[in-house]
Amino acid sequence: MFLTDLLKPKTVAYAHCDLPCGVYDPEQARIEAESCYKIIEKYHASNDEHFKARAIVIKEERAELAKHHIDVLWSDYFKPEHVQKYPEITELCWKAAKQCSKVKGSLEIGEAKTLLDMIDKIGDVWTKAGGPTATRIAKAAAARA
Repeated sequence: MFLTDLLKPKTVAYAHCDLPCGVYDPEQARIEAESCYKIIEKYHASNDEHFKARAIVIKEERAELAKHHIDVLWSDYFKPEHVQKYPEITELCWKAAKQCSKVKGSLEIGEAKTLLDMIDKIGDVWTKAGGPTATRIAKAAAARA
């Protein structure tokens, strides 16, 4: 047995950024869901079978990333006090994660649109719960101009 075997962790933990950093925003999930939507549009507009095959793989990756970002919001940002004040967030996150799986396995644009709508509802709760001020760094006014 080597010393490295003794020092190697028995359990590996995975997190959004392994700190946690405290930066949470449903926009991350939305960008991935928008990518799925656009990929589905491009898939249906193409006659190139190689392009279509690549599009499916990329769409599936993006749907999985959207699901990851929703799961991170649910498990790391939303606290019991948020759930108490906004009880709909539990079902919203659960259904949105399920919808990511539907998008992953579908080429129907309506499934991607449904996911975008669900993420927007999560974003509304995140905003009401103080997410923008609690988790994001404000942009300098000059940078926006």
